[in-house]
Amino acid sequence: MGRTPHLEGDRDSMRTDSTKYTSFTGWIDPPDDVRPALDGDLTCGIAVIGGGMGGMAAALRLAERDQDVVLLEAEFCGYGSASRNGGQIAGAPGGDLRMLSLQSPKKMPVMAKLAEHAGRYVEDLIKTHDIDCDYVANGLVWGAVSPLMMLRVRTQAAILRAFGGGGTVGSREELGLPAGFVGGMRESIGGMLNPGKLARGVRRALLGSSAKVFERTRVSDVRRTGGIVEITTPHGTVRADKVLLATSVYGGEWDITPKNLATPLYVIEIESEPIAPERLAALDWTSRSGIITQHQLMTHYRLTERNTIVCGVRTAQRGRTYPLPDRVPDPGVVRDMGKDLANRFPSLSDVAIERAWGGWIGISPDWLSVAGQVGDNVFYAMACNGHGLCQVPYVTHQLADYIVDGEMPEDLAGIWSDASKYSPSMSLLLQPFVLRAVWGLDRFNDFFNGSRTRARRALRRGRRGGS
Repeated sequence: MGRTPHLEGDRDSMRTDSTKYTSFTGWIDPPDDVRPALDGDLTCGIAVIGGGMGGMAAALRLAERDQDVVLLEAEFCGYGSASRNGGQIAGAPGGDLRMLSLQSPKKMPVMAKLAEHAGRYVEDLIKTHDIDCDYVANGLVWGAVSPLMMLRVRTQAAILRAFGGGGTVGSREELGLPAGFVGGMRESIGGMLNPGKLARGVRRALLGSSAKVFERTRVSDVRRTGGIVEITTPHGTVRADKVLLATSVYGGEWDITPKNLATPLYVIEIESEPIAPERLAALDWTSRSGIITQHQLMTHYRLTERNTIVCGVRTAQRGRTYPLPDRVPDPGVVRDMGKDLANRFPSLSDVAIERAWGGWIGISPDWLSVAGQVGDNVFYAMACNGHGLCQVPYVTHQLADYIVDGEMPEDLAGIWSDASKYSPSMSLLLQPFVLRAVWGLDRFNDFFNGSRTRARRALRRGRRGGS
């Protein structure tokens, strides 16, 4: 933690020789009170399949509405992407807004408003259930590592404003960003938290409700039988009047899920070892805001309450067949991410990557949130796509109210679909060779835009100023 910084150029990558690889998250340990699996048959009014943030939020809301609700989770609540992400509370749609505005111009104003409401919803969820998850409302910054990328940030910010969203564009000094960045745009809502602690807090609230929760209960099939939905598990069957599929990408295992609803991508998070406070202070990251770059495959960086840096994505790997494997990160990808961290923060190039974890996310057909219904009693939502973790629980919370009341909230109506099958365009686009080509394009641009040189030049200036 207190190492003397190496001289510039000593290392091209942070050390990964002792990195711990895990298939679970690095944010929190597994719970010690996992609920028993379903053993036997039962009936209920509404069954929720999936115990991520979406499934837990829906089941909690249904319990609050005095519904007879059962939740089924294959591992334990909060096991998947609910706790494996970067902990970004976003208040604006993510992704390339230029592409999305051309692809879905009517949906973008809805998404700008929905994203803000989703950010507020999660903030209220934290307060309502008194969840200690290290939340700091310091915004999320769309960061630029070069003047050309800053031009893209300004373009994206103008598109966001045109659709009713908001944010503050500024230089790195104005936004309190590290020296290797040129500037960016800070979203008006949101910040950073520990997603493992958030998921654990929501799980605690759910287990304290009237909902019947069965963990370690993998669903093998979902099908209609007459006027009910029959859910098959290894040791019992649930017969429900209505079902909400809150499984993100994992719903692709069943025929009842709309075809092409989600394209599976495996993404990785890495975390450094604890870093001495004086070394973090030397980065001049005064805002401590989380940063997402404007690469085609974005990279995000954030500081944590335990004085580490967490970095995510940079590359993505395509899932091909179901069931999706429970895997650990590829060491080669982790080394590449360590190289990126050393380039972005050259004064920390001697720091080790302490742990790496990853998980599957689903990309919807239009890269935006979608919710819908199959027949009169099966409902579904796909609401992440790398837009931050807020949209998932917000959409399923609204979906729960719709199931109970039959009245569709405005935000839900804006993303609603009755499709039983979607276009395979996203599945065809996100092929392994395309993802690799996009990664290469990002690295090509990094090489020629001088971002590495800029970060090292800032480091040299800092050393001269401190001598």
